[in-house]
Amino acid sequence: MFVVELRFECFADTSFTAVEQAINGLLEAYRANGQVLGREFAIAFNDGEFKVRLLLPEEDSLHYSFNSPWVKQALSHLTEAKILAPRTKLIGQDINSEETSTDTPSWQLLYTSYVHMCSPLRSGDDLRPIPLYRIPATFNGDHKRMIRWQTEWQACDELQMAAATAAEFAALKEITTVDSDLFRRGWDLRGRVEFLTKIPTYYYVYRVGGSDKQSERERPCPRCGNPDWALSEPLLDMFHFRCDDCRIVSNLSWDHQ
Repeated sequence: MFVVELRFECFADTSFTAVEQAINGLLEAYRANGQVLGREFAIAFNDGEFKVRLLLPEEDSLHYSFNSPWVKQALSHLTEAKILAPRTKLIGQDINSEETSTDTPSWQLLYTSYVHMCSPLRSGDDLRPIPLYRIPATFNGDHKRMIRWQTEWQACDELQMAAATAAEFAALKEITTVDSDLFRRGWDLRGRVEFLTKIPTYYYVYRVGGSDKQSERERPCPRCGNPDWALSEPLLDMFHFRCDDCRIVSNLSWDHQ
C-alpha cells in the first residue's frame, strides 16, 4: 500500500466551511469506493494550500478510471467551492501495511479484523487484500455498504478482544453466529460479490470458545449442519473449516489451537 499527499488550492475567494465540506466530501466518496483506506483524515492548511496524506491500496488508486459516480460528483463540488482539482504527490510505500493483490484469485473471501485498515475482500490464494474499486460496484454505484459492514465487524472484534465490559458478549455473538444481523448482511454482500465477479466468494465466521479440541474438530457447519466441513490441512494456515455449499470458512477455536 502507498502513502500519497493531496494538495488543494483555491482559485477564488471562498470560505473555510465550503472548503471543508468539499474536501471531506471527496475523501468520504473515495473511502466509500475503496480508493482510500482508513477513517480519519487530517487536513492541514499551509502556505495557501490544504494538504492531506492518505493511504491507498495501489499507487494509482485515485486514477479517474476507478472513480465512482459519487467521486465524480464530489470532484465537481470542488469547483463549486472554488477549489482546483487536487494535485497528487506519491510519498512512498507504507512499510506497516499489507501488499495488495493484483492477480485474479481462484476464490476469495470477506475477512477483516480490528487491526486491519485494508480491503475486507481477500484473495483465497494468498489472503492479500483486493481493492474494492477493482470489482463492480456492489450497491448504488460504490462499496459503501461493504465499508460499513467492515467498520461494524471491526468494532465488534475490538470489543470482544478488550473483554472489559458486558458488551463483549453481544459483540462476540455478532461475529461468531450465523443468526446475527452482522452475519446476515455480510453473507448477503458475499453473495453479491460472487454474482458480480463470478468468483467463488466465502464469508469468515470467527470462532472462539468450545469445550475441547476434539469436539471442536467435530463441530458441524453452523449454517447447514454439514458434518464434513473440517479440512485435513488448514487453508492459509488459518482456516480449518470450509463449507462449499454455504460459502463459509472458519477457524479452529482460538482457545484450543
